[in-house]
Amino acid sequence: MVVEREIVFIVDEGDFYFIISEELAIYRILFICMGNICRSPLAEGLLLHHLKQRPLGRMVVVQSAGTGGWHVGNPPDPRSIDVALRHGIELTSRARKVDQSDFDSFDLLICMDDDNLRDLVDMGCPYDKIRTMMSYASYAGHAHVPDPYYGGPDGFDLMYRLLDSAVLGLLESLESHPDIGSR
Repeated sequence: MVVEREIVFIVDEGDFYFIISEELAIYRILFICMGNICRSPLAEGLLLHHLKQRPLGRMVVVQSAGTGGWHVGNPPDPRSIDVALRHGIELTSRARKVDQSDFDSFDLLICMDDDNLRDLVDMGCPYDKIRTMMSYASYAGHAHVPDPYYGGPDGFDLMYRLLDSAVLGLLESLESHPDIGSR
């Protein structure tokens, strides 16, 4: 099953809403985890949340996908939804599996761990388009974002803290990017 999404990015600036179609974006980011129901949808939601508060948001399209197809079409894990809602973030995406067309469609593919990275490389993704999520984080002690799927609430809270730190670092990187941040 293929889940298609029409991407329309809505940015709230006071009394104005800017509606940006995917075709108008100048930079596209795809977050990758294993099943696309825990880590990558939360990273997607966090970045979209922070982008709404910045002019940069008018230029960036954000999506997420999984390396496996077990959950295609499903909403995020209820525990990811819960941790997001506790921080004022709504997760609305549906799980999908990454495919080779994503390697051309996205400028940056951000993996939650080394297994995700290896899967993308094995699929033929150009290595220069791949980064690990924690490479953007200021949160010490973690080289990757652990998968909380088989654990309890503490794992989802840790996932949120790690992703929030990394998303803020990613925003700094985007804002200093010569083709993006200067617009």
